[in-house]
Amino acid sequence: MIDTQVHDSGLGDADDDDFDGVVEAYDSQLPDNRYLDRELSWLAFNKRVLELAEDPNLPVLERANFLAIFASNLDEFFMVRVAGLKRRIITGLAVPTNVGRSPQDVLSDLSTAAHELQERHARAWSEDVRPALANAGIEVVAWADLADDERSELYDYFSAQVFPVLMPLAVDPAHPFPYISGLSLNLAVRIRNARTGRQEFARLKVPPMLPRFVEVKKDGAHVRYLPIEELISENLDDLFPGMEILEHHTFRLTRNEDMVIEEDETENLIQALEAELLRRRFGPPIRLEITEDMDDVTLDLLLDELDITEHDVYRLPAPLDLRGLFALSGLDRPELRYPAHVPKTATAFQPAEQNGRADIFAAIRKEDVLVHHPYESFTTSVVAFLQQAARDPHVLAIKQTLYRTSGDSPIVEALIDAAENGKQVLALVEVKARFDEAANIEWARKLEKAGVHVVYGLVGLKTHCKLLHVIREEDGVLRSYSHIGTGNYNPKTSRIYEDYGLFTANEQVGRDLTRLFNELSGYAIEKKFKRLLVAPLHLRKGLLRHIDHERRNALAGKPASVRIKVNSMVDEQIIDALYRASQAGVKVEVWVRGICSLRTDLPGVSDNITVRSILGRYLEHSRIFAFHNAGDPQIYIGSADMMHRNLDRRVEALVRVVEPNHLAELTALFDLAMADTTSSWHLGEGGQWTRYNADGDGKPLVDLQEKTMAQVQRRRRARAVR
Repeated sequence: MIDTQVHDSGLGDADDDDFDGVVEAYDSQLPDNRYLDRELSWLAFNKRVLELAEDPNLPVLERANFLAIFASNLDEFFMVRVAGLKRRIITGLAVPTNVGRSPQDVLSDLSTAAHELQERHARAWSEDVRPALANAGIEVVAWADLADDERSELYDYFSAQVFPVLMPLAVDPAHPFPYISGLSLNLAVRIRNARTGRQEFARLKVPPMLPRFVEVKKDGAHVRYLPIEELISENLDDLFPGMEILEHHTFRLTRNEDMVIEEDETENLIQALEAELLRRRFGPPIRLEITEDMDDVTLDLLLDELDITEHDVYRLPAPLDLRGLFALSGLDRPELRYPAHVPKTATAFQPAEQNGRADIFAAIRKEDVLVHHPYESFTTSVVAFLQQAARDPHVLAIKQTLYRTSGDSPIVEALIDAAENGKQVLALVEVKARFDEAANIEWARKLEKAGVHVVYGLVGLKTHCKLLHVIREEDGVLRSYSHIGTGNYNPKTSRIYEDYGLFTANEQVGRDLTRLFNELSGYAIEKKFKRLLVAPLHLRKGLLRHIDHERRNALAGKPASVRIKVNSMVDEQIIDALYRASQAGVKVEVWVRGICSLRTDLPGVSDNITVRSILGRYLEHSRIFAFHNAGDPQIYIGSADMMHRNLDRRVEALVRVVEPNHLAELTALFDLAMADTTSSWHLGEGGQWTRYNADGDGKPLVDLQEKTMAQVQRRRRARAVR
């Protein structure tokens, strides 16, 4: 361990005006076409997910899972991004996009690209993954493929388990067209009255609580499934006795589910949010998916009743809603999945005795601990830290931010235990975490009932930083123990999200967190911190200052480099700073999972910029910012992506990593990610992403995530030998 003296980050007001002048002076020298469209870049990200599903070298159940992830991602894209564009057009707030184009033009391009991707997605299922599953003994069949005895058994299941919960809704002068909920799977049924000859229409919702794929027959490892909408379709006579079934087709509607809360005009944020969640259910339609065999009469009726245009119709082969493939994850076929990885306890947190319990506080006092999830266990690090703090009689106070957490979270239970044990407990719950709002409201109320001080952050800002601060009395002196992470305090997602977390007893970090929590539960954000960079007031300027420092070093002939790992790279000021650094000769490496508006194909501007993307069994989620600093590396980890919302409208925090072994670990990870021998996507000409996963001889390139797991296991074995 080293006792590093960390100096002020230089992020106060003294030099801000001068620095802004430097930025403006260089902007005019950059080309106008220097950004990629952020929405199209997001679709390019989801295309990379689809390419994993199409990869025959991946285990087939993993390929099915990537198809489900693609479908889920695209749903959210329509509900939020496309919905936002449409809302701005309708309200007249159609300001140009980040590339200067009108939202109408971008919407047209998105429609074209989304249609192509959805059709490709459907083909990947029908032509690639479905046959591969069948070869492995997992068949998804059609009604026509079933034997008479199978149909008979399924009819019995339908009568007993499905028919009682179905609710056919007629449409006629006495029955208006029913409300169609977002993302629900539905049957549009046209029938003829046998007595009158009159044609009628009915809508039938597929109950979401029933299995998406109904098991037909299981024989050892061999299993057959039928999509539930086919089972219902083939038994419509039971629902409409005496009627002639003319047509029946599956359809699915996507609604605008983005939301806006005017916090400064709202007395009670929780009540306003609950009202907005109710309104969200009735958002306007933005996409209609139909099966390719739907007749024009049925389609015209849906278009008219739903008030949606043909431009928003996606005609696809059945089955719709391939999110249902998530259900296959429960199959006991480990040979059809990635090899099992069991997270290891971080070396510093391993108990001294084989069956003993680690003293987390003692380990953190000894040295800063950097934990890499999911390779290293979240449960034996973050959860164990909080649980030990909850029961430790010397702990006086616990403060934590909660952005997303699981329904049965041991994190929440530990905070409740701490409050019941008489400790001061503060939980800053971000109830506006998109699509987790309802769950967060529930847990906020549970915490309040247990005596936890629950606050909801600052008006107008989402609290996105991942902070845990414990105050402990030791020999009459108060000592701070801190955790700053890149990911949510969620034990479930920690098993599939790649993230870093830093544990430290450093007094300066403790003072920084004390001030930050006081201001989050009180009023204004402090402008200066010693070892943290905090948004919204000074994180952007701090990063710009670091990047410009590398630019000036390069101009002075010194080695200079910038390395950034994020989920999204969109912010124009950050991108322009990277372009200026590149022009000065700085080696710029960006590792991005999702959206990237940065270009690599601008001669004289981006010549020194390399952009890579890595997708795999784990979701790359950590954010890392590394600066060469003339041989004295400055590396930060934290919660912030390079987006306007993160830098301007959220409370974010980065912490500087100082231990030499941690700096070496983060540097080595980046070296591996950017190496040409590592499997990744490369951003190239015209914003196109190209996958490189094999060498010239067809040999697979290095899988970063597999290699990282192997390295963690080697470290554990090495400690055991010592």
